[in-house]
Amino acid sequence: MILQALKEYYDRKAADPDSGIAAEGFERKEIPFLVVISRDGELVNLDDTREKVGSRMVAQAYTLPRSRTRTGSRSFETTFLLWDHIGYLFGEPEGDQKAARQYQTWKQSLKDLPECLMLDEGVKALVRFYSKPDQVALVKAHGIWSECLRPPSCNMTFRLAGDEKPIPCRAAVQAFVRTALSEQKVEENKRNDVRMVYGLCLITGERGEIARTHGRTPINKDTKSFVAFQKNSGYDSYGKEQCFNAPVRKSAEFAYTTGLNTLLKSKHQHIRVGDATTVFWSAKKSTFENDVLLFFSEPPTDDPDSSTDAVRAVYASIWNGAYVVPDDDDQFYVLGLSPNSARIAVRFWQTATVREIGYRFKHYVNDLSIVHGEEIDSALPIRRLLHAIAPLEDDDRLPPNLCGDLVHSVLAGVPYPQTLLQAAIRRIRAEHEITYPRAALIKACLNRSGRFNNPEQKEELRVTLNPTNNNIGYRLGRLFATLERIQIRKFTQNGGKEPNSTIRDKYYGSASGTPVAAFGTLIRLSKHHLANLEKVGERVNFEKLLGEIMSCINDFPPYLQLDDQGRFAIGYYHQMQEFLAKKNDSQPRNGD
Repeated sequence: MILQALKEYYDRKAADPDSGIAAEGFERKEIPFLVVISRDGELVNLDDTREKVGSRMVAQAYTLPRSRTRTGSRSFETTFLLWDHIGYLFGEPEGDQKAARQYQTWKQSLKDLPECLMLDEGVKALVRFYSKPDQVALVKAHGIWSECLRPPSCNMTFRLAGDEKPIPCRAAVQAFVRTALSEQKVEENKRNDVRMVYGLCLITGERGEIARTHGRTPINKDTKSFVAFQKNSGYDSYGKEQCFNAPVRKSAEFAYTTGLNTLLKSKHQHIRVGDATTVFWSAKKSTFENDVLLFFSEPPTDDPDSSTDAVRAVYASIWNGAYVVPDDDDQFYVLGLSPNSARIAVRFWQTATVREIGYRFKHYVNDLSIVHGEEIDSALPIRRLLHAIAPLEDDDRLPPNLCGDLVHSVLAGVPYPQTLLQAAIRRIRAEHEITYPRAALIKACLNRSGRFNNPEQKEELRVTLNPTNNNIGYRLGRLFATLERIQIRKFTQNGGKEPNSTIRDKYYGSASGTPVAAFGTLIRLSKHHLANLEKVGERVNFEKLLGEIMSCINDFPPYLQLDDQGRFAIGYYHQMQEFLAKKNDSQPRNGD
C-alpha cells in the first residue's frame, strides 16, 4: 500500500510538466561545485552553486542520470554517468586507498564511454581534461577547493564554458539515457552472481524485470534504502536473494523511490520532528498538502520565493480557530520514517480522506487551546511543545520515540502517549514553572484521553478557569495558586517588590505529589500572610476565595495519581491567569 501510494504520487507529478520531477532514468541531485572547462579540456573556473537559505547553504539541483546503489566491499567498482562524488572525480581524500581505487574506476569509465556519447562536445572536453595531467592539480589549487573538501562525499561534475547546465544535462547525454532505457539495455555486472529475473510486480501487478536492489533515500543526514534485504542473512526464502524477495519491477522501483525523495526534498510536504521524519501527500493535488506543514512548524519567515502574506494568513487562521477544513473526500497519506542500521524504518502509516485528516488537526488545535497572556503568541506547533518539555530545550534529551509517537497521535486522533504527560509534569516539578505550552499540552493529554475512553463525556478541562470543577487535583492546584498569590501580595502591597522565591519554588513538588505533607504548613503560612495585608477588603476577598475553593475539599489526600497531578497544574495555571487578568490585583475574582 505504501509503495503503491508513492508510485501514484510520482505518476501524478510526472503528468504535470511544471512539477520538475525527474523522468525515469534520471534524478534531481544537488551539485555544490562545478568544474568549468573549455572545449580543449582546460580548467576555466571552479563554480560554487550554493546559496544561503536561512542559516544553511543550499546547492543548485540538476536533473542527472540516475545514480546506482553501491554497497559492500566492492562498491568502488561502480561509478555514475559523468558525475559522482569527489572521491571518484579527484581521488579525495588524498592518501585514502579506497578513494584512489574510486579515482581509477572513474578514469576507466571515461575510457569505456560509448561512441555515441563521444560525439558530444561536452563529453569530449571532459575526457580531454583527464588526458592532461596538470588539470587535476590546477583544480586542487583553486581558491575554493578547500570548500569542496568540507562536505563529506561532496558531489561534483563538469560544465562546458558557455553552457548554463552541467555536461550530464546536455541533450546528447540525456537522449542516450532515454534510448538505453527504452531499448532495455541493461548493463550487466562482471560478477557471476548477478542474475536477471522477471516476475510479477507487487506494485503494478505487471510482469517485468525485477530490481535486484532499490534506490537509496537521504533521511536525517543518512542515506538508506526503503526496501532492502541483507544477502545471506536468513531472508533468502525459496532461493531468492536480496529484493527478489519483494519483487518490484525496475520502472516501479524508480517511481516510488523518486516519489519519496521528492517528498523529502519538498519544504512544504515533509517535516523532521526529533527522531521521526514525516511526509504527507494527497491522491490528487490539494492545497491541504501545503497547509499541513503549518500545523507542525514555526511561523513563516520572510521568503521572497513564497507568498509569505498568504501563508501567514493561513497560519494565523489555524491558531485562532478560523481555519476551514477542506470538504474533500480524496485520500490523504501520512508516512512516518526513521533510519536504522540497515534501512529506513516505517514509524507509522496513516490513510484517511483529506476531510478526516483536517478535522484531526482541528481537534489537535482545539485540545491545546487554553487561556494565556495577550503578549504571548498563541501558536503551539509541535516543535514548541517538545522544547517546552525537553531538558534545556534539547530534543535529543527527550524519551526515545516520544516525538514520533506524538505526531502519530495527532494524525490518528488517538490519545497522546503517557510519556508525554509524564515529561511535562517532570519539567514542571524540576523547574517550578507552568508555562503556556506546558499547560496546553497537559490539558490536551487529559482531555483527549478522557474523550477517547468516553466519547459522550464533555471536555473536562476548559480553556479558562472552571469554578465548578470539583476534581481534587484541580481544586488543590487552584488552592496552591491562591496561597502563593496571597504571599506575593504581602510583599508587593504599597509598591514593594516580589520575593525572590515563593512557596512554588519550595513546595510545588510535594503539594502536587503528596498534598497531605505540604498543605498543612501552607495553610498556616497563609494565615500569617493574610494577617499582614493592610487592605481589609483585599483580605476579605482572599478569604472568600479560599472558602469557595476549599468547600469541596474534605481532606488532603496522601498522594495524587499522574492524571490528577496534571489537573493540579491546570488548576494552578487557570487560577494564576485569572489573577493576572484582573484590572486591579487587589480584587481577586472567580472565573466565568
